[in-house]
Amino acid sequence: MSERFDQGMATRRAVLGDAHVDRAEAAKTDFDRPFQTMITEGAWGTLWADDTISRRERSMLTLALLAATGNFEEIPMHVRATANTGASRDDVMQAFLHAAVYAGVPRANHAIKLAKQTFAEMEDGA
Repeated sequence: MSERFDQGMATRRAVLGDAHVDRAEAAKTDFDRPFQTMITEGAWGTLWADDTISRRERSMLTLALLAATGNFEEIPMHVRATANTGASRDDVMQAFLHAAVYAGVPRANHAIKLAKQTFAEMEDGA
């Protein structure tokens, strides 16, 4: 694989954790391999690997954008990642408050519901 892929995989593991990445890699098939390579190189090897802004800030931006665009499926994964990015619960709430003003209260409300559930699971060790 490429250097960007290797950097992406290292960044992905640092942000999401080995267990998550190992599960994703085990589920990868020939069909979705091109997509997995693209996100590993592009999202993780380029965007998340760039140190122009901190991982904490990237985490907040990602959560706000996921809420704003209604892409709720990935919110729990990125809430769990805050344990590795340094984004606090207050940071997460600020991201969702921002999304509420600029993208709509219902989307932020649903994102907050998902974050509350995910934080509770994290406290319970799930």
